Amino acid sequence: MFKLDRKLITIGMTLALSTTLSVAAASTACIPGVYKSKPGAIDGGVIYPRENGVYTAYRYNTQSTKGVNFGRTPTANEIKAWDVDARPDGKGLPDGEGSVEDGDELFDAQCAVCHGDFGGGGKGYPQLAGGNQAKDKNGVVITLKNQRIKPGMDAPKRTVGTYWPYATTLFTYIRDAMPYAHPKSLTNDEVYALTAYILAQNEIKIDGQEMDDEYVLNKEKLMKVVLPNKDGFYPVIDGPEGPANVKAFFADRAKNIGMGTRCMKDCKDPSSGPGEKGLPAKLMKIKYEMKDVVPPYAFGKDLPPETDAGSVSKGEKLYDSSCKLCHGNDTMGAPRVGDASAWAAVMKKGMDKVLVNAIKGTGGMPPKGGNTDLSDADIKTIIEYMVGASK
Repeated sequence: MFKLDRKLITIGMTLALSTTLSVAAASTACIPGVYKSKPGAIDGGVIYPRENGVYTAYRYNTQSTKGVNFGRTPTANEIKAWDVDARPDGKGLPDGEGSVEDGDELFDAQCAVCHGDFGGGGKGYPQLAGGNQAKDKNGVVITLKNQRIKPGMDAPKRTVGTYWPYATTLFTYIRDAMPYAHPKSLTNDEVYALTAYILAQNEIKIDGQEMDDEYVLNKEKLMKVVLPNKDGFYPVIDGPEGPANVKAFFADRAKNIGMGTRCMKDCKDPSSGPGEKGLPAKLMKIKYEMKDVVPPYAFGKDLPPETDAGSVSKGEKLYDSSCKLCHGNDTMGAPRVGDASAWAAVMKKGMDKVLVNAIKGTGGMPPKGGNTDLSDADIKTIIEYMVGASK
């Protein structure tokens, strides 16, 4: 018995040592300069070839794939059901129509809880409207260049009106991904109405015509929309030359991105002219900082303590930031704050049971509503607020 155990131990140690040496060899092989990396990646990086079953620090399956069945050819109807996206030129848009006025009602019911009234921005969700679309002498949308270098200055305004390149992608995104938690539930007419409303809030004109409440949008009109920042993206990634354009862009990193020798201390300005060598490095500001700032920048290191003495209670603040998305409307299946009968039925279980369900999760609600940073005391405070606001 002892001999058998010793034999098993010896085999185990041999296998462990073999695995360790293989991993070490793979790890060593992936070190730049040791492993056979080469330039050529589309993003300007390097490419690591696959050799001897190893790719960088990982091993891959070297078994033959000959005879593998990749499935059958899809039917025409299957392709038609899948191929529903709209191209930038509008090809692929479905029939239908919707007015700005109908979109206003739909937005209030389905979208405002996240994106704010009139698309002005919500808690943690993108701002859809706002920002002046005027351009500078170089054709750059001015509000995209906003720099928060002093208190009170605006951040870059990246909205549908100032930033998006094509209105057709707005239609496709709404149809395929919205509203949150139950996407693909809108009809084509409803999507046209919402698209019309968002474009109108951004003061977009179609054929020179302003989009008032009675304006009706359809695919022919949507194909005519030209958004201000259509030509503001680089490199050009569309079309057959897209990959080559990207490679060329990253190949000249010094010009297009900026690249130099990093300096961590005693930095000097390498671009100083004759007789000026060794000057302190100059502080350079980013010319066009394309950075979305939602929520706005905050410079304070510590948050002030929450109190119930202000106009908005701690419970309401926690509810707004963590629970309003589901409990703020009737579309999510959760009891809506303000619905007295719904909350009366919930509270029949008793506060202790409701608190346990909220902490551990119940039905479609994840533990603590998905925000595990909340303490049990925070959850109780939120429930007390929701119950009190629903009487």
